[in-house]
Amino acid sequence: MRATSNAAAGRTALDPLLLGIDVGTTFCKAVIVTPDGREVAHARERTPWFRVAAGQEMGPAAVLATALDVAAAAIQAAPGGPIVAVGVTGLAETGVLLDAAGRPVVPGISWFDPRGTEDAAALAAERGADWFSSHTGLPLGPLPTVFKYRWLRRNDPSAARGRRWLNVEEWIVRGLGGDEVAEASLASRTGWLDQSTGGWWADGLAWADAPADLLPRLVQAGDLVGRVTPGLLPRADGAALTVAGHDHLCVALGVGAMRPGDVLNSCGTTEALIRAVPASQPVDRILAFVHAGLAIGRHVVPGEQALMCGSLCGPVLDRFADLLGVDAAGRAELDAAALAVPSGAGGLTVRDGAGERATLAGIGQDVTPGLVWRAAHESIQAETRRLLEILEAAVGPTGRLVAAGGGIRDPLIRSIKGEIVGPFEAPPVGEAGARGAALLSGCAAGIFPDVHHLPPPGSAAPAWLGLPPDGHPAH
Repeated sequence: MRATSNAAAGRTALDPLLLGIDVGTTFCKAVIVTPDGREVAHARERTPWFRVAAGQEMGPAAVLATALDVAAAAIQAAPGGPIVAVGVTGLAETGVLLDAAGRPVVPGISWFDPRGTEDAAALAAERGADWFSSHTGLPLGPLPTVFKYRWLRRNDPSAARGRRWLNVEEWIVRGLGGDEVAEASLASRTGWLDQSTGGWWADGLAWADAPADLLPRLVQAGDLVGRVTPGLLPRADGAALTVAGHDHLCVALGVGAMRPGDVLNSCGTTEALIRAVPASQPVDRILAFVHAGLAIGRHVVPGEQALMCGSLCGPVLDRFADLLGVDAAGRAELDAAALAVPSGAGGLTVRDGAGERATLAGIGQDVTPGLVWRAAHESIQAETRRLLEILEAAVGPTGRLVAAGGGIRDPLIRSIKGEIVGPFEAPPVGEAGARGAALLSGCAAGIFPDVHHLPPPGSAAPAWLGLPPDGHPAH
């Protein structure tokens, strides 16, 4: 557990505070935010995955306990004052299947687990990929929840007892004292939300052999869905609760990437690009987006949908660090070596870095670990550039490219991104997703009238964040 405090002088024990929790792929994070938008305390703990023969899973009780622990640590590091609202954001596709008594019946399958590949192929053969994509706005593949659920129904007898599906964030909110609800942006990643109607897709539920009432009522991020049960979190008894939605979209709120034409580049385990468009896009437009390599779903901003695309970067870097025999402690030295070599990595190129078989080509006589490491990073940013061009071809030029996430604190990533992707802004925010969740909880508590009245990021980066003083990387 790591907790930090950035408490501002002059605050009093009576000042209300907002808590945001972000269940990420690598870390579960929490941040305490003041109503004027300042982050005053943080904590993080590793997300509790475990490996099984078929892939990677999460225990429902373990992830709830981790969220409670990291929230309590952030509260302990914060200045005095009541926690008046809590918002929970995080990863999509992974969820919790409950029986009629509300008890989990199976572990949650990780969003990146390949289970469901055969089920996606079966749907394509039976109905065609466009049948799925025209309703859901998602490309056909193993990621959507519907295919994980169908895999469970075919392979785990316990899944037949499942009567209710909650995404991880909805499960945590329920554990804190909230209602059983489904938030629209997370629902958009299940493969069960009809993007044209904004309601549940009955034919998709039937195809997966799911009960018609498997999914709870739909809500918008920022809606009040209950209050924290007394005694669960310090200083938070009765705090307003909201499901703050999909983490990438909360990041957009957290860094203020909400102007028309803004594109968020969320830099974490994945390099994701997100751009808002007006809601209720027609079916032919939805299919055109998907055919271009994009996904579309409900935004955490009411009245908007989010176009999204992305690629894995964490596994690519892990693969090449392993190839070079460098552990986490040695990456800083490797980064310095990669920064010291010229652009182009001496002709080295990496292809299909996240695929089953990656290729390192152009190995010369003077190859070094720094060159290999730079080539891996350049391949990631070249893919981000390609995806940005797809997004722009679909909806027009980018207004601002706004980068956020743990990766953007890395000088090597900032340098290579500026060279390959182009100019970008990096607002001085510590945990953008958790900050966005905290601010959305302020909407649930009535502190902010709506998402268009949230406080923007500050103008100066705190020293602990590791960004230049103005929060903007040099290009």
